Amino acid sequence: MAQSKKSRKNENQSASFLAKVVVIGLAGGILWSFIAYLASIVNLTEISPNLILQPWTLGAWKDKTLGNFISILLIGVISIVVALIYFAALKRFKSIFVGMIYGVALWAIVFYLLNPVFPNLKTVKELEMNTVITTLCLYILYGVFVGYSISFEAAELETASQTEGANEE
Repeated sequence: MAQSKKSRKNENQSASFLAKVVVIGLAGGILWSFIAYLASIVNLTEISPNLILQPWTLGAWKDKTLGNFISILLIGVISIVVALIYFAALKRFKSIFVGMIYGVALWAIVFYLLNPVFPNLKTVKELEMNTVITTLCLYILYGVFVGYSISFEAAELETASQTEGANEE
């Protein structure tokens, strides 16, 4: 009986942790893409979040404020998947550097691997240096936000499980 109660509690903690990962991904995507939008407004970058809509939608609305806000929400949803990937592969690492490397890897995927998908995205060599530096920094900050938040929650869950195990003995 105690074992089933303990396993149910672990399942609830795992589901709760997974829900936190989803929220971290959504919040991180929305926060950092909104900051990227602000960076594009003040000309720190020539790329705005609406880049994600360019291959799939028609109409001038996608290049305006509405397109950027819809893109920010869409990036938030995509970011949930990115956070789940981090959760599955890297949650055990408690270093801020893992999040930084994850952010750099995401930047490289978007700007090198996915470049052909986005018709309006210049190659890295063609982009202005401000754009390269700003976007790379934003991706690094995003990676640190997602990575450190997930690793912190994983460590907290592990500590709580160890504390409960010690209390039951």
